[in-house]
Amino acid sequence: MSHALVLHEDRYFDSDPAQRRIARDLYALVKDLPILSPHGHVDPRLLAENIPFPDPARLLVIPDHYLFRMLYSQGVPLEKVGVPRIDGGETESDPRKIWQTVADHFHLFRGTPTGMWLKHELHDVLGVRERLTGENAMAIYDQIVEVLGRPENLPRALFERFNIEVLSTTDFPSASLEEHRKIAESGWKGRVVPSFRPDDVTDLMYPGWGRNIEALSEASGVSCETYGGYIQALENRRVFFRSMGATATDHGVFSPHTAGMERHEAEKVYSRALMGQATQADADRFTGHMLMEMARMSCEDGMTMQIHAGVLRNHNPEIHAKFGLDKGCDIPVAVDMVRNLKPLLNQYGNHPNLTLIVFTIDETVFARELAPLAGHYPAMKIGPAWWFNDSREGMLRYRRMTTETAGIYNTVGFNDDTRAFLSIPARHDLARRIDARYLAELVAEHVIDMDEAGEMIADLAYHLPKNNYQF
Repeated sequence: MSHALVLHEDRYFDSDPAQRRIARDLYALVKDLPILSPHGHVDPRLLAENIPFPDPARLLVIPDHYLFRMLYSQGVPLEKVGVPRIDGGETESDPRKIWQTVADHFHLFRGTPTGMWLKHELHDVLGVRERLTGENAMAIYDQIVEVLGRPENLPRALFERFNIEVLSTTDFPSASLEEHRKIAESGWKGRVVPSFRPDDVTDLMYPGWGRNIEALSEASGVSCETYGGYIQALENRRVFFRSMGATATDHGVFSPHTAGMERHEAEKVYSRALMGQATQADADRFTGHMLMEMARMSCEDGMTMQIHAGVLRNHNPEIHAKFGLDKGCDIPVAVDMVRNLKPLLNQYGNHPNLTLIVFTIDETVFARELAPLAGHYPAMKIGPAWWFNDSREGMLRYRRMTTETAGIYNTVGFNDDTRAFLSIPARHDLARRIDARYLAELVAEHVIDMDEAGEMIADLAYHLPKNNYQF
């Protein structure tokens, strides 16, 4: 027996009738505003080549670690859903079998953000009108294949249909950005910009660090055989990224530790790393030092700086060894923002040319640390609920824990942080609905007036990301 797939017009709003009416009115103000996607991982080749999307499995399943991590937690091997192995070992290659596996387990996503996003994608983007089950999996698969083959569903057409104003990708310093160049030279009006992500050369323990340094030298035209050359190479690449439209940098770190090193100390640590003799302690100190250097560079060139901290990556060594990075094995850890960010904020937090956006998935620090810090330092803003927190409940907790101390104007709206292109409108719609719900509560309790709430939700959905990411 099949059941209709329905997206209720009041989904995610409070069940109280008075608040629901207010939320409905607030949401109506922003539901059609353009989407700004200032931080994400969509492959720019998608929009440079503009060829039809692959089959449903390669489009919706294999790239989505949110999805297959849930399946893995219930005993479904990653090989069974086609996740490629590093060693080239055998994995399922039949997209129909992969899709059937997902459909057989689709009930696992009930109540989760992944389930909410997938329902939105299936219904609004792909025109599916039945809930996905094991029984109707092949019929829905065939329907999606047919829909994806239509000209109006090519990547650029969907970009326009989704009303995306700007889409940022995430790119290592040595990237050629050739796909961005192709997009810019194609005559298409969609705006796709890179973001500067130097983790592969600032973390001395990053896999292949030595090879990454060689690539940085080649891309920048500056020898990185010395620490001074390395710094110059990074500065040169930032200039190049800005020439290609980049407005932001991004730094994924285990700890938000920041502390500058004397020049001679940094040179010694860098030299040890070039010889393959760096220790974990060296790496920790150098990463903290390079965050300070990146803040300095942002004060000089104006690029918005993002720090993502509080993740123990690759927690499952078996999965990491077989499948590599970003396979759903990254787990939140506790962080100390107050002490770790103090050196950076003391040196640059009052600088008028710095915008520092700090993210974490340790939500225990939202009210205790991030809101007070951002509520004081002019340069600092609180990044939105991210990763494990970019959910219905996580977003509500985030708003409630940060607004009373920092207000909304020390936050930066929403970013989707996604590899799954089709999920972008679903994620932004969820965020706008949750903000409407939160503000409706404040209106109903006479904390703010309705006209104020209307201005606030427009700022959250559009103006705050536009201003903070310099779009």
